[in-house]
Amino acid sequence: MVKKVFSVLILLTIVLSLKSQVVLQPITSSVYGFLDEMAQMKYIELNSAIKPYSRTFIAKKLLEIEKNQSELNKRQGKELAFYFKDFNKELKAKGDFEKRKDILFYKDSLFTLTANLILGYEYRTNETGSYSHYWNGAEMYGYIGNHFGFSASLRDNGVSDILSGKNHLTTDQGANFKLNQGQTGGRSDYSEMIGAIYYSWKWGRLGFVKDNYTWGDSYHGSNIRSNKVPSVGYIDFSIKPVEWFELNYTHSWLVSEILDSSRTYLINNEERKLFMNKNLAANIFTFKPFKNLHFSVGNSIIYSDDGIKPYYLIPFMFYKSVDHTYNSAGSNALGQNTQMFMNISSRQLKHLHLYASLFVDEVSIGKVFDVQQSSNIYSAKIGAKVNNLPVKNTYLIAEYTRNNPWVYRHQIESTTYESNQYVLGHYLGENAQEIYLEAGVKLLRGLNVSVAYTSALKGPEHEYDVVFGNANIKGLPFMESVAWENRTIEGSIKYEVINDGYLYLKGSLTNYTGDSSYTPSFYQGEQITITGGINFGF
Repeated sequence: MVKKVFSVLILLTIVLSLKSQVVLQPITSSVYGFLDEMAQMKYIELNSAIKPYSRTFIAKKLLEIEKNQSELNKRQGKELAFYFKDFNKELKAKGDFEKRKDILFYKDSLFTLTANLILGYEYRTNETGSYSHYWNGAEMYGYIGNHFGFSASLRDNGVSDILSGKNHLTTDQGANFKLNQGQTGGRSDYSEMIGAIYYSWKWGRLGFVKDNYTWGDSYHGSNIRSNKVPSVGYIDFSIKPVEWFELNYTHSWLVSEILDSSRTYLINNEERKLFMNKNLAANIFTFKPFKNLHFSVGNSIIYSDDGIKPYYLIPFMFYKSVDHTYNSAGSNALGQNTQMFMNISSRQLKHLHLYASLFVDEVSIGKVFDVQQSSNIYSAKIGAKVNNLPVKNTYLIAEYTRNNPWVYRHQIESTTYESNQYVLGHYLGENAQEIYLEAGVKLLRGLNVSVAYTSALKGPEHEYDVVFGNANIKGLPFMESVAWENRTIEGSIKYEVINDGYLYLKGSLTNYTGDSSYTPSFYQGEQITITGGINFGF
């Protein structure tokens, strides 16, 4: 008993001494899966609806897990030690711990800097042919004093074919591809630059960021804010003044890819083309009424045409009402595009994570059950994950998503819920549904073997029209027919050899039918595809 009390006191001393600097950990990092598992074992608590986490936050959670080290199994204990090799950089002085391999790591009383290379290659093959993707670059992050954090990452990519184009229904992140010699397909290059600078304090943070983030619990594509889109620039503001309440707010500069003819002009006999501006303001309030139960609710607005509006920089607003004040409530042609959403996450039962999220574009409360007159434009997701039950080191995931007609869309092209013409929400877009199942086993530290099944259906897109002065978005039938279908069984092996250094191998049996524009030619029809890759860095 005395030993436990002493351990708790040491932990509290370390946690209270942690600085408030913020550097975001990329959401592709394997540490997210480890923290998720530890939360389901009730060793830590997580608001997993908001990602990414900061490195200091992750370090704090690893310390909390260490307090329960005697209850961890052999593999979990080794993973904890593995992640400490990286995140002890936020906890300890240089040289005071077994450190991961970095190209550069420097730390003194004022300044901390880590720098690494980014390298990777992936190869896929099936009956259609082969596909290759290479990437290289560099990343760095660090801290100055007790309150400033910074990060930057540049990755140059080359692909032999475009498999995640704007119309392709896949969870792979999209990009602003450079089409060689004006081709509509084939080999292409693109680059991705992300970075951030943060000022933080004990209960909050403010940053200017260009990165990916997600809102909404999910293991196969969030329906509130997914990471399908290329990274965007945004203001990130977050406060957690008490244990039971948290606010997250972003103001994003999106990419409309819609030409603004009023600002187009000639220079040197060439037309200078400019896009219409497009912005997103969004907030999400998270409450914790009970331990391991998080309820989140928020709203957002996509607005364009005449620059940044200061009132959308206020984090606590209900933006639909603001829009009514400035743009009238009489016509959608006058206003902007607003959304509401909520998420609930429960880890109150050990081993089990239950979650659900709802994204609402429009709902007619008085006519919600009227099939002909309702405008129930929403996306709903429900899911569950079980860890270490009934067998240790295993997990099971079951997830269902339904996207009603017209969700994520808008009749004003410059205010759609998109950036770079990629949907910000669920990757399937409107009038679609998905069942996703996954089972996996973590055989050794860093070695994960899994098998997954996806059944995705998409109905026809509804054409916007005005009938007798009213938009034809009421009474739209859900999945009246199937325009596109994907049935996939995939097995994968992934091994993290060193921190952020992976080897992976996948085999998939896919069957894509229907509208071919939704599927890259590489995957059309029934295919057995083998994928192998190696990666270091983010």
